[in-house]
Formats: sequence, C-alpha cells, structure tokens
Amino acid sequence: MNTESFAELIRSTFRRGDTAEVVRLAEAEVARARAEGDPAGQVEALYALARVAARGGDLDESRRLAGEALAVAVRAGERRLEERPRHVLAAVTRLSGDLLGARTLYEANIALNEELGRPEHVNAETHNLGFTELRLGNLDRARELFARSRETVFARGYDAFVPYVVVAAAALASAEGDHARAARMLGLADRAFAGLGQVPDPDDALELARVREAALAHLGEAALTSEYRAGAALDPTREGLA
Repeated sequence: MNTESFAELIRSTFRRGDTAEVVRLAEAEVARARAEGDPAGQVEALYALARVAARGGDLDESRRLAGEALAVAVRAGERRLEERPRHVLAAVTRLSGDLLGARTLYEANIALNEELGRPEHVNAETHNLGFTELRLGNLDRARELFARSRETVFARGYDAFVPYVVVAAAALASAEGDHARAARMLGLADRAFAGLGQVPDPDDALELARVREAALAHLGEAALTSEYRAGAALDPTREGLA
C-alpha cells in the first residue's frame, strides 16, 4: 500500500472513531517506514498516533508524537510533510489553553497550506482559528472566520466538512447567549456526523461538550432535550443552519 492510500485508510478509520484499529495500523506502518527509510510513511503514522493521544486527552504525548513527526519531515526536507504535524501541534496548543500560541500556529499553517496549494486544509485551519478567536473573546473575528469557512464549504462542495460548520454554529450561538439555538445545533451536529459515519475530532468534540454544558445550565434538561431533538430533525445544509 502506498503512503497516499495508507493515509486515506487511517484517516477514515480515525474519523469513524475506531481508535484501536488506528493504533494497530499506525504502529505497523511506523515499523515498516523506519525499516525502509520512508519518511512520508513515518510522518503519516506518527500523525495518526498523535491524534489518538489527543482524543484520549494525553496532550503531552500528542505533542511529543507530533514533534517527532515534524522532525522526520524537516530532516526529509519536504515541506508538504510538515503540514499535518504542525496541524496537530496547533490543536494541542489550543487544547492546552495557550490560545495566543495556537493563533500563531494556525496562522502559520494557513500560510503553509496556501503555499502548498491545499485549499481544503486552508479552510479547515480557518475554522480552527475561528475557535481560537472565539475563546479569546473576539466574537466579531470569530464570526468572520466561521462565515468564511461556511461559505467556502458550500461553494466548493466540501461535504465532509459540513458537520464542522455546524459545530461552529453551535459554539457561536452559545457564546452569544442563544442557548436554545446552540442546543438545536448540537442535535444537527450529531445528525451530520452520524450521516457520514464519523465522530468529531478531539478539539471539536471539546467544543460540543462546552456547548452542551452551557445549554444544560441555562435551559435545563427538558428544554435542552426538546431543542436538541428539533435540531436533529433539520437537514445539515445551508438552510438547516439559517
């Protein structure tokens, strides 16, 4: 299996939440790639293990693995291999609470993806930067970034990213104090992820948990459940987000 096919396999396995299989595949690939002197294979496998560690809440291990992957990429002298490790390092920095550091890393990774001609990754990192600005209290900037990502997703048909657009809508509604809408977006997000047979990435899962906690505190369980069910009945399209 070539590195591109392996990347597609292990990333889809991670997105559907099969952590044990990701670990099995990644550990085997690390061993193979090291034995054969294949830096691309090493980077992809270490990147996968770093994501698993982040999903499990072990941010120090995630940072270590992403740093190891980045070191392999830098030694190989291939800028394209640096991007995914840098993505994880930005996410871990954000999850650790260093929002200013995360902003710097996300902005750098946006620039790198623009250099590499990867518009989907530019969009994804714009989305992540939006959350960083939201948590810094910069609501206007967050709205701008989320709107830019949302318009890109629908204009370019990035269907796999639609659930993440809903996550952003939920978080923004919560930050604005509209907890009923936030609860509806929770239901819509769960429907959107389920429709793709996926689970949220670790940072987006944390955002959804924060939204749920705030909605429960402000609405109570019965109202939260009612709004959630209403959201789950919506269609996760541009209209469903209106």
